[in-house]
Amino acid sequence: MSLLRLCTFPKCLSGRILLEISVRRVPYADHCLTIRNNIERHISEPPWTSQRRHFSALIPKKEDGEKRVWEQSQLLDVLEARIQQLQSDVIVDVQHEKVQFVKASKSGIGASSGNSPKNVSGERNEVPKAGQIISKGGGQTGKGEGEDASASKSRWMEKLSQEKKTKTKKLKQKLGLEDKPVKSSKGKLMLPGTSHKTISTKAGIKTASTVKKSKTLKNQEHTVAASKHEHTMAAAPVAAANVPIRKAKGKGKASKEPAPELSKARNRAEELERKDEAKARELAEVEELERKLNQWAVSASPELVQDNSEARVYGDIQRSVRCYLEACVFCGEIDRAHRFLLSHHRMASRRNLLNIGLYNIMMRVWAKKGSLNQIGRMFILVEEAGLKPNLGSYCAALECMGRNPDCSPHVINRVLRQMEEDGLPVDELFSHCVFRQDERDMVLRAIHTVQPDFQPSINTILQTCSSPLVKDFYTERADAKYPKMAFSLEELRERFSRQLSIEQASTITIHSVEAMKPVTSHMAKMRDLLAVQRLVWHKALVGALRDSKMILASSTQKATRLSLYPYLCLLDEKDYVDIMIQSLSNLPPSGESLHILAKELGNRVHNKFCIRMKEHNQMVDKLSHIYNEYTELLAKDSKEFDVLPRERWWKLEAEHSSGPSLLGDETHWPHMVVVELGTYLVDLMVKHMKVNSDILNSAYDRKLIPVLYHMYTFRSNKQVGFIKLHPILTQMQQDAMDTTLTFDSYVMPMLCPPVPWTSAKFGAYLLTPTKMMRAVEGANQHEILLEKCQDADLHAVLDSLNQLGNAAWRINQPLLDIIISIFNDKGSEKLDVPPPNSEAPKIPRYNQQDSATFTSAEKAHLKREVVNAKKKCSEMHSLRMDALYKLSIANHMRDEVFWFPHNMDFRGRTYPCPPYFNHLGSDVTRAVLVFAEGKPLGPSGLEWLKIHLVNLTGLRKRSSLAGRLEYANSIMDDILDSADNPLNGKKWWQNADEPWQTLACCMEIANAVRSPDPTHFISHFPVHQDGSCNGLQHYAALGRDVIGATSVNLIPCEVPQDVYSGVAQQVEEFRARDAEKGLKIAQVLEGFISRKVVKQTVMTVVYGVTRYGGRLQIEKRLKEIDDFPKEYVWDASHYLVHQVFSSLKEMFTGTREIQDWLTESARLIAKSGSTVEWVTPLGLPIIQPYHRSRTQMLKATIQYLSLQITHDSKERPDTVKQKNAFPPNFIHSLDSTHMMLTALYCYSAGLTFVSVHDCFWTHAITVDTMNKVCREQFVALHSQPILQELSNFLLKKYCSGLLSEVRSKKFLEYQRMLLLLAKVPQTGNFDLQRVKESTYFFS
Repeated sequence: MSLLRLCTFPKCLSGRILLEISVRRVPYADHCLTIRNNIERHISEPPWTSQRRHFSALIPKKEDGEKRVWEQSQLLDVLEARIQQLQSDVIVDVQHEKVQFVKASKSGIGASSGNSPKNVSGERNEVPKAGQIISKGGGQTGKGEGEDASASKSRWMEKLSQEKKTKTKKLKQKLGLEDKPVKSSKGKLMLPGTSHKTISTKAGIKTASTVKKSKTLKNQEHTVAASKHEHTMAAAPVAAANVPIRKAKGKGKASKEPAPELSKARNRAEELERKDEAKARELAEVEELERKLNQWAVSASPELVQDNSEARVYGDIQRSVRCYLEACVFCGEIDRAHRFLLSHHRMASRRNLLNIGLYNIMMRVWAKKGSLNQIGRMFILVEEAGLKPNLGSYCAALECMGRNPDCSPHVINRVLRQMEEDGLPVDELFSHCVFRQDERDMVLRAIHTVQPDFQPSINTILQTCSSPLVKDFYTERADAKYPKMAFSLEELRERFSRQLSIEQASTITIHSVEAMKPVTSHMAKMRDLLAVQRLVWHKALVGALRDSKMILASSTQKATRLSLYPYLCLLDEKDYVDIMIQSLSNLPPSGESLHILAKELGNRVHNKFCIRMKEHNQMVDKLSHIYNEYTELLAKDSKEFDVLPRERWWKLEAEHSSGPSLLGDETHWPHMVVVELGTYLVDLMVKHMKVNSDILNSAYDRKLIPVLYHMYTFRSNKQVGFIKLHPILTQMQQDAMDTTLTFDSYVMPMLCPPVPWTSAKFGAYLLTPTKMMRAVEGANQHEILLEKCQDADLHAVLDSLNQLGNAAWRINQPLLDIIISIFNDKGSEKLDVPPPNSEAPKIPRYNQQDSATFTSAEKAHLKREVVNAKKKCSEMHSLRMDALYKLSIANHMRDEVFWFPHNMDFRGRTYPCPPYFNHLGSDVTRAVLVFAEGKPLGPSGLEWLKIHLVNLTGLRKRSSLAGRLEYANSIMDDILDSADNPLNGKKWWQNADEPWQTLACCMEIANAVRSPDPTHFISHFPVHQDGSCNGLQHYAALGRDVIGATSVNLIPCEVPQDVYSGVAQQVEEFRARDAEKGLKIAQVLEGFISRKVVKQTVMTVVYGVTRYGGRLQIEKRLKEIDDFPKEYVWDASHYLVHQVFSSLKEMFTGTREIQDWLTESARLIAKSGSTVEWVTPLGLPIIQPYHRSRTQMLKATIQYLSLQITHDSKERPDTVKQKNAFPPNFIHSLDSTHMMLTALYCYSAGLTFVSVHDCFWTHAITVDTMNKVCREQFVALHSQPILQELSNFLLKKYCSGLLSEVRSKKFLEYQRMLLLLAKVPQTGNFDLQRVKESTYFFS
């Protein structure tokens, strides 16, 4: 009950009770709950009943009188002590409204609000509003808070005992003050908690703590007056809580206390003083950090302290609107686009969704038509929307004027003057705007009308990356030996033409390796049937699509609604149907989820649309011209250049600036648009693709049945829409064994060197849209970060991608033939060649009559058998099709030289763009790939081939290089036998860890030793050098951890150190110790702890695996051991994962400290509402796109799709994912940086270099050079203050922007994050230079 309501019953309430209510400070939840529970009774009871209940509750009972008087007296003592303490502690420099303290009588009864004396200043005392109570110091708290009428002794005594602990938090940490011990009048130090503080606050600006105190102490003068008016109090009530020091009445002197109590008080005072000093030091550290942040804030770039546009509320909606307008414009629906934009503009609520880019789309349309009046209207709309025209707006206006020969020069001058007033230089029109077709020429024509001599300035000055790691790479080029390719100019240009034609077609059809099988009459019949049916389906789908478009076009839905109609008009109807039929051929027999199938269909439409858009914009001719000149840099019969591929392309593009821009400004379709369009196409397929039921068996009645059917299934307890093939079609496809496969063009390797990456938006394929940084579907946080980067900051990253993409490959034909022969036979699970579907287990079939006699247990067993058989069949089909795709692509490219364009994930790890066939694949795909360029082995090349062979077998991992070479020489007979008789000989190679790569290496060694001079043997074979647990290597280098560095071969050793064996050995010691103590599970594990059991867990601990995940890994390894008792698997895995983590903690102390610091930093950052960002030492910005998931409903015709969106930047960060992912992602960003540095410096040394993350490949003759570069760049990378720079970046990013608001809310969390981010883990004394001498760092 509020104080205001109590005042309506002054005659019924005593002054003592009213005073008690008015001074309460802390609301209690139990009374709040009582009030809340009473609300329901209030509804049903008459008003007088409710009033009577509240009234009677406030009347003190006689039997509690003495206790109540004693408690109130104690309460007044506490309040008076608190007032005296605040008077002595705080001097407020700001004048606030006055508060009067009421002196209580001896009986503890104070004056009620109605009888209180007038305020000294003449101001009226404020009465708290209903639903509020008096807070500490007199401040009011919010509604709904209160406390019950009685206050127990223990509650107030607890308050007093906790006062000292909370004082520092509330006064110092919130206000940022330091305690200054002051002397009393007799020269003795006052007790802790009575130090003087000065608060300097500007008028009108209050922090949270200041506001609370302003309602109790208004200024210094009033405090002194109040202290004279009141009783003399103890100076330190907190210390007096447990050690009462009573003052003589009227004299203010403390009476003598017993010696033990004084001793306790003194000890407590000293302890509190020490705590205060520690707090003071911490506060001083915070103040120093804030001073640095203030200095940084002045000089920091804006993107460090401002939000990276992540929280743009309308980002996704604007993208959807932009894509819709672009689609309307492309397909000629100008009126639809104009109506759509106007309908949004006219509604105030929707106008906020529009930005200047959306108005510019329509301006370009009217500019093409030369409609100056419409351009003027668009500018009026822009002004009405409160937006400011940008370069694109003025570019459209000038283009329109250039198309109008009668346009007045005065109008053009006015536009140019307006641009000048807006601070937009005319030159930036030609450097920042994206032109299509002849737009640039029209803009230039308009400008020449008033400025005949104007020529756009061309920036030919090459900017260089600012990272000190690549300074020498860009500045010292005198000794650089940039490699050429083994092709002439004519050959490269012819290859470009072939690749261009493939991408323009957007799909490619190749022969399947199964076509080598003999064709039977039944196979031929099924192929003919399928061909006829495809024609029937094609015709039916074209008609259905045409009809559905007519319905959508005549729809009377609101103009503001986004329609699929323009997206269905972007391509020819035949193209849509071809996409649908192609997806039908790729469907597995078990079916596919509707969401995945729809996404694939939508993405295919989008890719084809982007290619059509580039052709429509007339950029293909310009691309051909520039590429033909670019090949002079690569061809062997051209002059030498001292520039990089990116620099050469950039210069050529600047020289050929006329015409359309190569970089398009098309917007990537939002994920919802892609899925909605794909779902619409799937619905057409389900409804209109049919087949006769008697096509395979004439005994059935003839009727048309759907080829596809829509069903629901459960996955992870969620109902999922599924599209499944009819068994008739499945049977036809299996029997036909189609000889062709159709792929999207980007699935195939390129037939010419990729276009160099010149920006985050341009590079790789000729026409196919490709992102430099891969991301989750629909996530655009990475794109925003990359757009904000300076071009020069990304140069090193772009150049490393170009270097990896320029490595030419070819097929190892003899090995490919062996693999295909096994594939077309019955496969081999041992050799990782999947068997055909005919080898799959038969799915059990049971009729209802038999199952009626089964028990429930037998029925459950039968169901499990069916489920397991279906799962096995599905897995075998997936593996078989994957191998079919890879081998068919390899067979198609068997006589070609090809390239893999590269891009990266959001951590900077690089990947080839073709998804199926690349060198990051399995043992089979790696084995059939060799370098297109061959180099002689040289004096040590053959030795490196032999060492590489032993590495592939996995047999001598603890041996030195000399020991491995000796072992290779001792098994030369097995090596030669494997090369000569791989399938009929001793088959030694089949027992290796990587059998197919081992066989390929055996063949290369056999050819080399049989050559007249092995040193001159031309080898195309890639030799690998793999990092020794690379993640732990980076952790050990970061922490300068000597023990950790020794374990992962950063320190030179005679033989390689195997961290996995070391952990296994230490775990075995722990086990033996526990077994001696009688631990049962330790005794059971005797003889079962091996390197293999712990390897995966040790390897993944550095990448953030939890104990739960590690237990599952160990459990899987234990189940593979036949002799291990299965009943102990769970207990053993639980025990071992604990021992593995303990062992790693002892071996890698620095690693754990750094990992913990990274984890806690990410947790606090995510808790503050931000996602974790950082920048790699090469300048690549990285952001973790983990947000709380939300569900978005897509209301499609076929079914409602519930999509889980986990990347929406408007949602709060997912704290668990952010903190768990930061350590592994940060280490991944470092290993990618090391790889990129190695790639760049190998390129300048003339080496062929590719990588599989932390495994580096090169020719045998250049292994020594690559090893030298690899070690030098690792040392250079970790010689940078990586952790300190990370700390500085995080402080600037997450703490600078909070300085103005942290005082008022969540100050403790801010301070904790500030101190943690600034506290970089201490490092050891490991000498990084020793890595250069370590043989087994990479080996």
